[in-house]
This record gives sequence, structure tokens and C-alpha cells, in this order.
Amino acid sequence: MANQIEPPEVIEVERAQVACDGGDDAMGHPRVYLNMGDKGFVECPYCDRRFVLKEGADASAGH
Repeated sequence: MANQIEPPEVIEVERAQVACDGGDDAMGHPRVYLNMGDKGFVECPYCDRRFVLKEGADASAGH
């Protein structure tokens, strides 16, 4: 069984649609909009931040 690498940062959010720009430091990246779908989480393809839907949040809220 292979070891999984932990994401550099996990952010709990209230909506299944999120935007990531890498943060405020010099290591930022272009803003990307991500959708979790039915998974309950999504990882940014640039910085590997993982956005996780908070427990009890409505995944369909906002759209």
C-alpha cells in the first residue's frame, strides 16, 4: 500500500464551488475556480491546497 502525501493546506468551506489563487504571498498563481461535485473536496491543480466541504454544509448552496 502506497503512502499518500498530505496536501500542504486543508481549508474547510461552506460551498462546493471555490476559487484559489495560491494565497497572498509571492508564490501565488492565477485564480482558478474549482467545483467539488459529489466528492465533498477538491484540490487545486496549482498549489495542491485541499478544499473540504464543512460538515452539515449544503453542497448545492449558491448554484
